[in-house]
Amino acid sequence: MLSDFVDRNSSIEELEGDRWPTPPGNSTTLVRRVYELRGRAIADLTVEELRRLIAQDIGLHWLLPVALDFLRETAPQEAAAGWYDDDLLSAVLSRRESVWRNAPQLERHLDGTVHMLTDLSPYIQREVEDFRANLSDVL
Repeated sequence: MLSDFVDRNSSIEELEGDRWPTPPGNSTTLVRRVYELRGRAIADLTVEELRRLIAQDIGLHWLLPVALDFLRETAPQEAAAGWYDDDLLSAVLSRRESVWRNAPQLERHLDGTVHMLTDLSPYIQREVEDFRANLSDVL
């Protein structure tokens, strides 16, 4: 599995060795939540929390492999039932091109997982096409 190196009992703060201070009092709910989630063990994160952190580009070194393993593990069931708008898949697909160029093994893994899926919504299909177009030279 891609995420075998990730200590899921540790938090992003612990893995990065960087504890953020308490967010400013006028911070948005999203900012306060992200600060909180960085301190939670990866094993305790829900899929929605994983999506939220990935969408904010937090802890990608550890969270992308975890998310990609989850997507690969669930792809056969999702393909059988039809894969509709999936927030985690969308968050992963929409990371900056440089993220994928710096981790080509993750990029190829995601592309392979997407090939397993059927009945992608038009929204997700556009994200897949953009992902592939931006990285066509390395896929």
